[in-house]
Amino acid sequence: MVILLFLFFLGLCIGSFLNVVVYRLPKNESIIFPSSHCPFCNHKISWYDNIPLLSFLLLKGRCRYCKKRISFQYPVVELISGIILPLSFFLYGFNFRFFATFLFLYLLVPLFLIDMRHRVIPDKITIPGIIAGFAFSFFLKSFQWFESLLGIAVGGGILLLTAVVGRWILKKEAMGMGDVMLFMMVGAFLGWQRILLTLILASFLGSIIGGIIVARKKKKDRVVPFGPFITIAAAISYFWGNLLIGKYLSFFR
Repeated sequence: MVILLFLFFLGLCIGSFLNVVVYRLPKNESIIFPSSHCPFCNHKISWYDNIPLLSFLLLKGRCRYCKKRISFQYPVVELISGIILPLSFFLYGFNFRFFATFLFLYLLVPLFLIDMRHRVIPDKITIPGIIAGFAFSFFLKSFQWFESLLGIAVGGGILLLTAVVGRWILKKEAMGMGDVMLFMMVGAFLGWQRILLTLILASFLGSIIGGIIVARKKKKDRVVPFGPFITIAAAISYFWGNLLIGKYLSFFR
């Protein structure tokens, strides 16, 4: 219990850092310097106002100095990040699978938010993610390096083909290279079978949720980013992918 609480608080701190990544990386700003400051008044945030989750509650969701509302993104990301670390430990114990799991999920969190907000998927996250996913495959008993390599190739290949064909048919960019790199990263962690499942799930989520968004906005040319759906589908595939694939294959036996 003590370990889980420690990991929860450590996860909250990681979540605080991920918020910095989400805010600064799209602007090409350093994620280390300067120290945290209010995005509205630029006042430096003191350490006692920068305690993950707690400070947001004590300040009632407002900046101490300019009284502007703090985005709910900050406590939500911190809370989710706080859950990820102890959950990974609870499921897998202290081993390489534990490290691979929380790293993968912590990569997905900023990618989800950055693409949703800025319509961009930074290579500064996906490329290290590809390398890390492939590297972990050498230390995981249930996941071999060639599965990771195939996942990278299949994930990147399918999305790249989709981008090329889509551009040829629609005469405009149908899939960005950021999505291709994201699929390669997911493939590095999941392998070729679960990357195919991820594509199916992401397409399903995108068609349903994206269709609702476009219908509500009443703009047929509105661009709905695909990245958030990929990240959600990837998380589902990571935990339940083998089960879903097994259930599907059982229908043909």
